[in-house]
Amino acid sequence: MDCCRRVNPFRACSPLRGLGYLMLAFVAAIVAVSYYAVVVYTWGPLLLGGGGAAAGAAAVLVAFHLLLAMIIWCYLMVVFTDPGAVPENWRHASEEDGIGVNSRTISYNWDATYPNPEGQSAQKYCSRCQNGKPPRCHHCSVCNRCVLKMDHHCVWVVNCVGARNYKYFLLFLVYTFVETVLDTLVLLPYFIEFFRDESRRSSSPGDIAILFITFVLNLAFALSLLCFIGMHASLVTSNTTSIEVHERRNSVSWKYDLGWRKNLEQVFGTKKLLWFLPLYSAEDLHNIGALHGLEFPTRSDAVA
Repeated sequence: MDCCRRVNPFRACSPLRGLGYLMLAFVAAIVAVSYYAVVVYTWGPLLLGGGGAAAGAAAVLVAFHLLLAMIIWCYLMVVFTDPGAVPENWRHASEEDGIGVNSRTISYNWDATYPNPEGQSAQKYCSRCQNGKPPRCHHCSVCNRCVLKMDHHCVWVVNCVGARNYKYFLLFLVYTFVETVLDTLVLLPYFIEFFRDESRRSSSPGDIAILFITFVLNLAFALSLLCFIGMHASLVTSNTTSIEVHERRNSVSWKYDLGWRKNLEQVFGTKKLLWFLPLYSAEDLHNIGALHGLEFPTRSDAVA
C-alpha cells in the first residue's frame, strides 16, 4: 500500500511539455504559410498594378501586418511571462498573526483543509509543493508547481495561464481570431476561383496547395477560436477561471463576481487605453492585487 501511495500518476502529464514545443513549431508553420499565401502570392503582387486594386491591397497588407505584430507580441508575452508562483515560505494572513501551523514543516497526503486551534476558517496547503496555497491557486502537474489563479496549462504556449499572463492569453486569442478571419476573407475569392474556372489555374501546383491549405486552416482556426473566445468572455465577465467553473455552479452566488465591469478590470486593468495591449500601467500593478494573484476582493453578500 505504501508503494502505491508513492506513485505519482501526474508524472504522465510531463510529456505534454514536449508536445508544447511541437505546437510552437506548428504555430510558426501556420504563420509562414499564411504570410506566403496572403502577402507573397495573392495580395502583394496587386500593389504593382496601381489604381484601386493597389489601394485595396495596401489596406489588406497593412491590416495583416498590424495584426501579425500584435499576435507575435501577445504570444511572446504569454510564453515568457511567469503566470505566478507561490512565494517561498508564503503563509496565510491568519498564520502570520500566530494562528495556524507553519506549512513548511508538515507534510499532507492531499490538498486538504484543516481547522486551526482558534477555530478560524480552514486553510489550504499543497501536498506536492509543501507550501501554502493562496486563494484560487492550483497545482499544475505539467509544470510541477502551484500556479497563482491558474486557468489551465496551455500546450500551445508551453506555459500555464494564470494571474499574471491571463490578459496576454486573451489578447492573443482575440488578435489571432481577427487575423484568421481576415485571411479567410481575403483568400476566399481565390479559393472560389480555383473551383470555378480550371482554365485560370496558371499557378504552380505548390502555390495552389499552399493557398488551399492556408484557407482551410484559417477557416478552421477562426471557427474554433470563436467558440473558445465565447467561453473565456463568459469566464472573464463572471470572474471565474476554467478550473473554478464546477465550484461556481455549486455556489448560490460566486464570491469573486464583482459585476462585469469590475471583473474586467481585475484582468485588464482600469486604464482602458491599455486593454488592447499586453501591458499594465504602474498604477494598476500597484493597486489591483488580483494581478499579482495572492489576494482577491470578494462580495460581502456571497453565499456558498
